[in-house]
Amino acid sequence: MSVPIRPTALPSVVDEATWRSALDDLRRREKAVTRELDAIAAQRRRLPMVKLPDYTLDSADGPVRLADVFKGRSQLITYHHMWEDGAEWQCGGCTSFTAQFTRLDFLDNYDARFVVVTNGPIDEALAYRAKVGNRMEWYSSARSSFGADVDAPPGGGFAVNVFLRDGDTVYRTWHTTGRGTEQLSHTFALIDLLPWGRQEEWQDSPEGWPQRPTYSGWLDSPDIARLYGPGA
Repeated sequence: MSVPIRPTALPSVVDEATWRSALDDLRRREKAVTRELDAIAAQRRRLPMVKLPDYTLDSADGPVRLADVFKGRSQLITYHHMWEDGAEWQCGGCTSFTAQFTRLDFLDNYDARFVVVTNGPIDEALAYRAKVGNRMEWYSSARSSFGADVDAPPGGGFAVNVFLRDGDTVYRTWHTTGRGTEQLSHTFALIDLLPWGRQEEWQDSPEGWPQRPTYSGWLDSPDIARLYGPGA
């Protein structure tokens, strides 16, 4: 875990009226973003979808059809965890990202569930899940082309996919990767509220704000295991 950087500069100090005026200016932009996100979500609900083959994945209980991964729900979100066979620690970003999701029962009310899929062998995947204390349900596409077919191939990056089930037929409705996954994370939403933000060197920050190499403030896989694993 990295040591926080102490700032060499602070925001200017003003009277309350000046502060409220500046906050009101910012609020107008924030509200505009909220309305735009609503419009984007409305467009997402109108996306067409593509029918998928009848994939078989591996689960803790053995082979399972993709349609059965829904466990009776109609909608499914999958996070595709980056994977390197035999590695002691898997991708720190993926490990840290999925560690956030400890209470997913609210999705039951929306006829949906959210799971992790990896291209690693299921035994290795489940052992790693236990090692880092992950609370999500994991599946493996190591013996299937599923990962590659939904833009998360072996040796490739992470991804999020969304699917809709109609009986035994599964359709792919949405996909994102890279910073597109940030909307699922409360980590960045909270950090971005802070005066110093993410403190990463690519950010547009005032002179003197603490900044460091990108990713250097993130919790790595050993940090997650220490905080949430069996010995926590």
